[in-house]
Amino acid sequence: MRFWRAIAVALTATVPALLAGEIPPEARRSGYSFMGPDTRAMQDDDTSNPGMLFVLDGEALWGKKTGRAQKSCADCHGDARGSMKGVAARYPAFDKALGRPVTLDQRVNLCRSNHQQATPLPYESHDLLALSAFIAHQSRGVPITAGDDPQVRPFVDQGRDLFMQREGQLNLACSNCHDDNFDKRLAGAPITQGKPTGYPLYRLEWQTLGSLERRLRSCMTGVRAQAYDYGSPELVALELYLMSRARGLPMETPAVRP
Repeated sequence: MRFWRAIAVALTATVPALLAGEIPPEARRSGYSFMGPDTRAMQDDDTSNPGMLFVLDGEALWGKKTGRAQKSCADCHGDARGSMKGVAARYPAFDKALGRPVTLDQRVNLCRSNHQQATPLPYESHDLLALSAFIAHQSRGVPITAGDDPQVRPFVDQGRDLFMQREGQLNLACSNCHDDNFDKRLAGAPITQGKPTGYPLYRLEWQTLGSLERRLRSCMTGVRAQAYDYGSPELVALELYLMSRARGLPMETPAVRP
């Protein structure tokens, strides 16, 4: 709790001068640029990056037949190195059947339900994170394009409104940290611009891989607000907006963060 009290003290003192304005595209930076040399080195070396263990598990799951249809991801999509390259860079993406955007995790579960006739994987489960990490890893180095589809524009706008909206007992918005106070530190941790270039990523605090939705929910709890449920329209809109803010930055999955 001391960490979030520090946020309140640091930001409340300067609230009158804080105007929520988006960071210009030319000034946008990945969270990687805010990390110390040890964390960067861990991410850069695949043999040291603990997130790569999930990628390897995801590769095994990719070729595993499952569900009543006894089909694997590879049966439909073939070699992920080609078929999945660039896919994660455009998610959340619009789903015509549902009439709304879905995250990569949700797309994996839709494929399981519709094509493999398998039970959807629970949010934050090892297998869902592993599959998403494996798929997203195929886009490492590919520039993010999420938000380009005109069909998702209303949802991007919804996510932006949520990003700018103060909430919780601390009365803070995402923008207060990630637009107005990035490059500073709170309780020893760097404040980044909130560019989700490497999810699912490995957080040293968690000692495991986690999704962007887990990180968002953690922030909401930290400002003493009611966190949205996993897969809720609000979290999907926030994820879409954050990915659109990172447009043009390269994918890094699996990234490593403190």
